[in-house]
Formats: sequence, C-alpha cells, structure tokens
Amino acid sequence: MKKFYITTPIYYPSGKAHMGHCYSTVAADVVARYKRSRGFEVMFLTGTDEHGQKIELAAAADNLSPKSYVDKIVFEFKELWRTLGVSYDKFIRTTDDYHVNTVQKIFKTLYEKGQIYKGKYSGWYCVPCESFFADGKLKNDKCPDCGREVRQQEEEAYFFKLSEYSEKILEFYKNNPEFIQPESRKNEMINFIKSGLEDLCVSRTSFKWGIPVDFDRLHVVYVWLDALTNYVTALGYCQEDEKLFKKFWPADVHFVGKEIVRFHAVIWPAILMALDLEIPSKVYGHGWILFGDGQKMSKSRGNVVDPFVLCKRYGVDAIRYFLLREIPFGSDGYFSNEALITRINSDLANDLGNLISRSSKLAEKGFGSIIPLERENTNEDLKISELALKIINEFEIDMDDFKFSSALSKIWNLISACNKYIDENSPWKMVNIPEKHARLASILYNIFEVLRIISIAIAPIMPETSEKIQFQIGASKKICSWECAKKWGMFQNNNKISRGSALFPRIDCEKELESLEILNLNNNKKEESDKTCSIEDFKKIKLIVVKVLNCEIVKNSKKLLKLLVSGGIFERTVVSGISEYYSPENLIGHNVILVENLKPAKLCGIESHGMILAASSKNGKSVKVLFADSNEPGDTIS
Repeated sequence: MKKFYITTPIYYPSGKAHMGHCYSTVAADVVARYKRSRGFEVMFLTGTDEHGQKIELAAAADNLSPKSYVDKIVFEFKELWRTLGVSYDKFIRTTDDYHVNTVQKIFKTLYEKGQIYKGKYSGWYCVPCESFFADGKLKNDKCPDCGREVRQQEEEAYFFKLSEYSEKILEFYKNNPEFIQPESRKNEMINFIKSGLEDLCVSRTSFKWGIPVDFDRLHVVYVWLDALTNYVTALGYCQEDEKLFKKFWPADVHFVGKEIVRFHAVIWPAILMALDLEIPSKVYGHGWILFGDGQKMSKSRGNVVDPFVLCKRYGVDAIRYFLLREIPFGSDGYFSNEALITRINSDLANDLGNLISRSSKLAEKGFGSIIPLERENTNEDLKISELALKIINEFEIDMDDFKFSSALSKIWNLISACNKYIDENSPWKMVNIPEKHARLASILYNIFEVLRIISIAIAPIMPETSEKIQFQIGASKKICSWECAKKWGMFQNNNKISRGSALFPRIDCEKELESLEILNLNNNKKEESDKTCSIEDFKKIKLIVVKVLNCEIVKNSKKLLKLLVSGGIFERTVVSGISEYYSPENLIGHNVILVENLKPAKLCGIESHGMILAASSKNGKSVKVLFADSNEPGDTIS
C-alpha cells in the first residue's frame, strides 16, 4: 500500500484557536481524507508547540504553571478539531515525554558532531514571535513579522551552524524544484539565503519553560530545534520503536502559513542534513485569511472570528467548504460574514441543495421514489455522463496539486450543468404523461448518477453532506468508492430515494448580518466587562506593606528572586521575576507592597505566597518596585 505523510504546523497555544488555525488544519484534513479514499495509508499529524518565554509569562500572569496554562488551551484546540471533523492520526505536544527525550538526544548528537557550539547572543528579540533579529532585519525598528516592539537582549546560548548550509540548501532546491510551493515562496527563500545565513540560536538561558539541555542545565532548547523536530519525533525517530518513522519518513508535505516557510524550507532542511536524514518532498506555504482592512486574522490583532460559533450557526461542512472554495490555497483571501452567507446561499442552498431537492421531488411524484433502471441514451444523456467523468478526472488532478478552490469550482460547474440539463429537458412536464415515463426515468437516472459522483468527490471536503446525499439517493457504500466515481452506470438496482429536509436552508442575508452585529456587540460588551472590575471586586484584593528580611537569586534562574518578607505578625516567601532590575542588596531592609491574598503558585519549585507590586515602563524595558519605606510593615493599602 502506498504511504502518505502530511503535517500541519504545530500551533502555539498562547490563546484560543481561531479561523487562521482552522485553515491549515482543514486543508490538511481534506488531503488526508482524499488520499485515504485513493487507497493510501495516511499519517496525518498535528499538534501544539508549548514551550517558550511567551507561555511562561502568560502563565505567570494567570497565576498558573505553564503546563496547567497550556493544558487548558490544548483541550480547546482538540475540541475544535473534533467539532470540525478533523481526522488526524496523531496529535503531538512538545511537552510529551517522548518528544522531550528525543529532542535532548538530537541536541546532543548535533553538539557531538560539531554542528552546535556555545557562544553569546546579542541583538534584538521579539517576545511574541520568540525570534531574534540582527539590526538590518528590523522593519521601522520593530519586529519584521508582527510589527511589535523588540528589545535588546544578550545572553549565553548554543548556536547551530546554519551559515554552513547555504550552498547545500540552494543545491537541494535546484535538484528538487517542486520542494517549495507555490513558486513565489521559492523565490523568496532563494533571495533570503543569498542575502546571507547567520548561525541559529538554539538555546536560551533567560527563561526556564523549555526542554533542558541535559548536559548543560542552565540552557533550555530554543523553539526551532524543539518545534521543527516534532515531525520526526512523532514517528518514533531515535526511540525504541521506529516502525512509523521507517514507514512514513520523509514527509510528503508540510502545510504551513507563509510567515513560517523560511523555518521549514531553510532551517529544517539544514537540521535534517546535519542529522543525515532525508528532507521532506514538499513545503507548501499557504496564504493568510484577511479581513477587509487587509489585516491577518490572529488573536494578537483582536480580529478573531470564533469558529465554534460559526460551526454551530451554519454547520461544519459549510465552514469547511467556504475556507477551501473562497480562497485559492496559495494566496491570501478575505473573510467576511457576508461572503460566507453568500457562498452558503448561492453554492450550497441554490445550486447543490436545489438540485437534490428538485430531482428527489420528481422521483417521488413520477415513480414513488424508486428509479427504474431502463433508460435511453440520447446525445444529451451522453454529454452529461461524459462531462461528469471528465470533471472527476480534472478534480483529481487539482486535488493532487492542492488546488482546492479550482477543484471545487469544477464540481460546481458540473452541478450547474446538471441543473441546466433538467431545465432544458423539463422533466416536470413528464410526470403525469405515462408514455413519457421512460424518458423521465432516464433523465432522473442520469441526475442521480451525477449526484453519486459529486458525493464521492466532495466527501473529503464535506464528509457529512456527502453521506447525506448518498443516503438520499440510495447509493450504497459499494458504489461510492473513489474507483466508482470514475465509472458511469453504477446503479444496478432500483435505488430508493429518501427525500429529506434541505441540506442547506437558505439564509436571509440582511437579517442574519443584523443578528451577527448584535451578537458581536454583545460579545464586545462582555469582553469589556471582563476587562473591568467593580468596587466589590477590587475590595477582594488585599494590599499590605511588608519588609524584605532576606533576598537571594533563585538557582538556575536569571530573572527570579526569592524574598522572605514580614508583615509584622507573619513571615512568608515570595518569588518575583525582577532580578534583571534589582539585586538582593537593593531590596533587603526596604518596605514593599504585597498582594497578600493571592493564590500560592510554584515557580522553579519554590512556592510563592503573594506578589510584589512593581511598575513597568511603557516600552517594557524597565521595571520599578513600588517601595513604601515611609509606612510600617502590616499597614494596609486602600
């Protein structure tokens, strides 16, 4: 049996999953389902990239451990994939024990081969993107990827010798011209490499939420070695059981957003070359889902459309269809509720839904929902059958090239041709004329054969709709394989038509948009109310003055201080992430303000009881503790 290995990027669980995440995942699911229908043994991998400073900071802000923080969000990701009918074979988390152990082995292997060395990083760093940039790579003194503030950072780090792989990667591109798709992405990568590759920072010491370098515990493995290697660790590479790795590696295609193509098409091949492993067949960098203002759909920009709400409101298959029909896969495309509703009404309700409804009604009136097998073969009949078989072959070619929008466009051309075939033959006029029933039966047989082929073609994109169509037209699974889609005349028994409710009820666009506006308004109000608190909420916070009795740097941490503080009648331990700005001697003996009734949390194994108040500068580059030396320990702040 032929094998096929497809992956999505592993998503960063710093917030709720949004439609941008759904785009990659639904596309990969469609390919996986399509390949299975073609007889391939498929491995479909998705997952989450859970380490890094951003997660550590977000977790601390929520007073949670990083693992507890990501557990909650990963659960929501999995729930969304279940809702969307995503048929992944494996879900990897970079916190999984087997991944952690294998990454440590990979890091050590590269170090022992002389591909990783210890040095010092000094340059610009973007916390949200977790990326380093040299001076010339910034855009308007900000992160070139997300446009946000960067900060100067210097720390000891291990580096991967990426600069040594420029010529090898370019040679690989030359010998494998289909490796990067679409073609425009390849040109970007070639220019990027020719501009000069720098050695890659692959460890960090300024935070601890990551995979420890087992031979140098001050360091954690940085994101790209951690995240990119998931594609082989998930298959059991360098583990006791490598059966899946031997069967499925190299990957047939990595689906990724265009913003991370360079990591998959430059860094990842270099790492694989260093490990003497085969390079995947293809990296496909799809475009972004944009709003009317041209902004990428993302949590950080605040323009997220809740996929759970859309699926519940319009149905899962309608969302899957819209994502792949509306936007050519390699290009950016725009999302709007109006465009979604228009697609549902025109393509799904009017075209496909109307075809099923009118043909089922004719079958019920003319033959009691049983279609006789006897049929004519007029030129019109031959044309519709030839068109159906021609289109299914073209559909197959488009699907193999990941041209989902084009493939669906061809199927809808067939639907339109079938509706035209009905209009031109006027079968409704034949229902009450017995001598016309032979012709009516032939017309209906051809229509239901087309619907059978359509149902097979759309199954990877709209699996629930496909099953409903096959049930309604009485098509058994036996005649609904991919092989049967390329054959005409598969109905060998008198098929029983089951008229059901409309697959896609028509939506009143104007009223629906009004309802959505109210819904968005209510959601915004709720978000605003969530951001504010009442005086009663504020009264729950207990702020007291405490004296710092002792203070020391937390071992194996560059930013945490352990403080012993006294509130007059009690003493307690507090951990604070301010060692970059204060040394212990700057704090001992001073009075500071403590959030006294905060739920305890463990940081680096130390239980912290409370939080020291401090003020951050607007640019985030300095922090100042709020001293209260004019007050006495135990005084309350109100």
